[in-house]
Amino acid sequence: MQVQYDIILIMYTMVNYVEKRDIMTNRIIVAGGGHGGIAAAMLLAKKGYDVTVYEKNAKEKMGYDWTDIFDKKGWTAVGIPLPDKSKYNLKHDMTFYGPAMATALTQNTEEDKKEIQMERSDIYAHLIEHAEKAGVKFQFEENVEKPILLGNRVVGIKTDKGEYLADLVIDACGLNSPVRHNLPPSMGIQNNPIEYEQFYVYRAHFNKACEVAEHDKFKVILLPNNELGISWIATEEDHTDVLIGRFFKFDHDYAIDQINKMRESNPSIGTEILRGDSFANIPVRQPLGVLVADGYAAIGDSAFMTVPVIGSGIANSLKAAKILADAVSSDFNGSYSAETLWTYQKNFYKEIGAALAPLACVKLLLTRLEGPELDYIFAKGILNADDMTIDADSTSLGAMLGGMSIDDIKIKLNGLINNKVILGKVVKMGLQLAKATAVTAAMPVTYNRKTVLRWVEEYNACFKH
Repeated sequence: MQVQYDIILIMYTMVNYVEKRDIMTNRIIVAGGGHGGIAAAMLLAKKGYDVTVYEKNAKEKMGYDWTDIFDKKGWTAVGIPLPDKSKYNLKHDMTFYGPAMATALTQNTEEDKKEIQMERSDIYAHLIEHAEKAGVKFQFEENVEKPILLGNRVVGIKTDKGEYLADLVIDACGLNSPVRHNLPPSMGIQNNPIEYEQFYVYRAHFNKACEVAEHDKFKVILLPNNELGISWIATEEDHTDVLIGRFFKFDHDYAIDQINKMRESNPSIGTEILRGDSFANIPVRQPLGVLVADGYAAIGDSAFMTVPVIGSGIANSLKAAKILADAVSSDFNGSYSAETLWTYQKNFYKEIGAALAPLACVKLLLTRLEGPELDYIFAKGILNADDMTIDADSTSLGAMLGGMSIDDIKIKLNGLINNKVILGKVVKMGLQLAKATAVTAAMPVTYNRKTVLRWVEEYNACFKH
């Protein structure tokens, strides 16, 4: 049986990579139904490619049972119009607290820069509708298990229902992708996230027990109870949205215990769970060092494309879909090798990734701080409300720092100088950030495996805790 399978793979390879086929007959598989993967599928189907998405969930069960916040320009980046206004709201400004809850830092986001908030199910419905209209085929309720490899080339996927060959596999299986997990080390692609690179999240919507003041509608507590993580309480019109996020795994009992403690000072949290009541893992790290291999490209959470300090990744994934589709369609020979797909890697880092990587160093600083140190940073103005105003146009370190006045800088420096422990941690972050910025900028312009492997090793070393 294995001999027959090997023969099939060899024949398939000969047909696709020795003969010159019409590019428009080439088959592309999207493994997993991530937002970026579906958007890329749509754009490629519009160009005439044969594209199939394999997704483990049923169509009506796509996405978590909660809302998401993202930059609305993600839609326009892939040529999809915004959904009807009844399907989204503008995000509330957040009020941030340290663990002592002593100092409140409230965002002040300009109206035209506010992100939108949509039900995850509505995001998927809008995206899938446009993908199907473009000709994308979907195989729902089919779980991707691993890639099919021929040497160092990905030539298909294995699911719980069969094996499928393709000219290109786009990996949109998410943070713990079984495709990326099973790639050989020779590709230079990090198989799994490591410590402090993923966030464990519990989220539920409770009945709203009472009204709250406007500035208390969206509260975010950093290092709650001096633990590594965040908690939020978002009081909406008809419910209270509660999130417990930590850098360590926890169970349902722990989550409910934390919520019971929060209820004492947040009376809008009712006792009835209306929806959600579920867990998710979110990447909070620098983008994947190598996005491509022969016959393979990663996108979205599979490529760790979230903003490291906030975990938001939908808009980045949609924008990356356009970059990937353009790179694939510019490969006129249809080889989809690492060399030709490197255009995707290069342009993603140029437009998005190079700005995200330094933010991973800021995230690492937060994991090194003790609760009292963060309270000090809030109280002394080392972080202020403007610093916490992360809007759709400021998800890069340069944008965040660019608006600081001379007075802001003086306040920050005075606060740091008076606390040598915090100053030491900030200096360490600064050195790490400078190195990460320099190494990211030195990414190879063209793909050469040995050169890329040397570069990615240095890149990954920049983000050690």
